[in-house]
Amino acid sequence: MKHATTIWNVPDAILLDFGGVIFQTAKNTGGVRAVAERAAVRLDRVDVGVPTEQIEAALRAGLVALKHWKHAQSRRPAPAELRPREIVGDFLASDLPEPARRLLIAESSDLLRDLTRLVSSHALRPGIPELLDLADERGIPVGIVSNAHSGRSHREVLAEHGLAGRFAVQCYSDEVGLRKPHPGIIELAAEACGTVPERCWYVGDTQDRDVVAGRRAGVGAVILTRSHHTDDPPFVVTDRADAVYDTPEGVAAALRTAGGSADPVTEAIAPRRGPALLIDHGGVISTSERDPEAMHAFVTWLAALLSPRGETRVSPERVESLVAAARERHGEFKRLMSDRTDGEPIAEADPVEFWRDWFGASLSARRRAVLAAEAQDIMARYGRAKSRRTLRDGVRELLEACRDERIPVVVVSNTISGSSVRAACRDHRIDGLIAAYECSDEAGTRKPDSALAVSALAIAGADPERTVFLGDKPQNDAVAARRAGIARRVLVRGGSTDDAALDAAVDVGLATHVVDGPRDVIALLTTAVPAL
Repeated sequence: MKHATTIWNVPDAILLDFGGVIFQTAKNTGGVRAVAERAAVRLDRVDVGVPTEQIEAALRAGLVALKHWKHAQSRRPAPAELRPREIVGDFLASDLPEPARRLLIAESSDLLRDLTRLVSSHALRPGIPELLDLADERGIPVGIVSNAHSGRSHREVLAEHGLAGRFAVQCYSDEVGLRKPHPGIIELAAEACGTVPERCWYVGDTQDRDVVAGRRAGVGAVILTRSHHTDDPPFVVTDRADAVYDTPEGVAAALRTAGGSADPVTEAIAPRRGPALLIDHGGVISTSERDPEAMHAFVTWLAALLSPRGETRVSPERVESLVAAARERHGEFKRLMSDRTDGEPIAEADPVEFWRDWFGASLSARRRAVLAAEAQDIMARYGRAKSRRTLRDGVRELLEACRDERIPVVVVSNTISGSSVRAACRDHRIDGLIAAYECSDEAGTRKPDSALAVSALAIAGADPERTVFLGDKPQNDAVAARRAGIARRVLVRGGSTDDAALDAAVDVGLATHVVDGPRDVIALLTTAVPAL
């Protein structure tokens, strides 16, 4: 195959997978049975008699389920590894009698070590000794990055083959808690080798785990050495390796001929990111006023929900007073979160906490259970009922201008109900002009935490230096935008903040502009944002 340019550059470090790269594994006939026999002996010591056949069946069923779990994790952007006690308790021994299950959980390290050593044999792959020798000659550290349920057993295998001292670092998923394709495990190994992923070669054998992990970590070159997994991924993988070799001998040959700059050379320069409009909802897209009729219908509905047959009826009046108390608690919560300093996570209230704990603190256990189960739906209904929304003058024109200039728009909103925000935009018939919504109740964080704005920038593929954030609250919107590195932080009059406070935010540098209405942002987008 044609190699990427990066293959020809000398890496600062080489990171190798374990199975499929350093070693070729093969299933041992009777391996699972041998593990089951060892487990049966251990159980007999405490007089927990479980037939070997039953243990073997549990192990086999658990291994199949675990295989499906592993494939599923390969679709996740940042999967964590299961702890040894989880692997044994939730997969391998989940259907054994409880005393046996608990004993095997307690001895999970030994059980997983036995599985690794007895179920598979390990043969050193051709080219590995040559690759390690060549790396030593060039002063290039070599590390191991491997998904493993027993890093302990992998170290034993290395020692048995005389390789115990040949690696600068060994990163096994069960020991570091990160599982490929999580890029963090590669980043950790690179740092331990004194470099960064961009200056490393990463060598694996799978597309769904190794190639994807390498690409996510931004390694200089992703290389595969073929194993029985390479050409049979569990699902379609769009990322491609820079080179594929039948054995590690190909990696050794590539290192032998590599030369020139130690800086990885990219084959293409990433396109420049464009601008985006990030816009708050309440007070910016729409104004609100209380809707007594809708709120009365809501509290009547909730009172009926909390009055099942066999329970004393809860009156709408009591529901209304409990809602008021919950709103007061929510206000206290928001003030507490807003006082957090930069870097501290700023959480959003969870619907279950709001309805079960704040609203329902004085209610019966049965009613609190109903509230916990129905919290998401209750919050969505409450979000629609508590106020009547009116689209602000100029919003439609602003969004249409963004559409015409191909500027993506992302709503970034602190809200108790993202679904009600979306519903309001649908009611205003502007939903088709909005690319996405980042809502605090769904993300679990609220402004002035920068997380919502950072995520919105990623969604839009936007350059923060060319992006406009339009809000109405200096201490929420402007602070969050500044923390996210957004250059143009615009506040609009007519929202929940008085004009003097808006002007003061510009004076102290929180905001960069104050406008009279959303329509005024069109000129800012088309004149202040470069290279539209």
